[in-house]
Amino acid sequence: MEPNQQELYEYARKRVKQKKRVYFHFILFFVGSIFLYVINKWLNVQPEKDWYLWAITAWAFLFVMHFIKVFVTESFINKKWEQEQIDKLVARQERKISQLEKKLENDNQNSQTENTTSIE
Repeated sequence: MEPNQQELYEYARKRVKQKKRVYFHFILFFVGSIFLYVINKWLNVQPEKDWYLWAITAWAFLFVMHFIKVFVTESFINKKWEQEQIDKLVARQERKISQLEKKLENDNQNSQTENTTSIE
């Protein structure tokens, strides 16, 4: 397999793994929410307080964050975006280096001109 194909395969494998984890997280959230409700209402663990709602709400918030990370953030900020950012930074650094080299050459030429003028 070519290096480029290997990289694409690894990226696809990583994305599938991320999506699989989100689906598993949802199933776990669903079953866990039912479990928390049963503990609170049917097993009479502080049934006068609806504490399970707070736990489910907090867990739902974490699930939504996980979902956003995988399906929204990762779809925009992926390998292609990362490579573009790296290329931009490298180009900027190369521009700065060439500017510094030109400035150094100009300074060297100016100092040589001054040396020859002062010698005469």
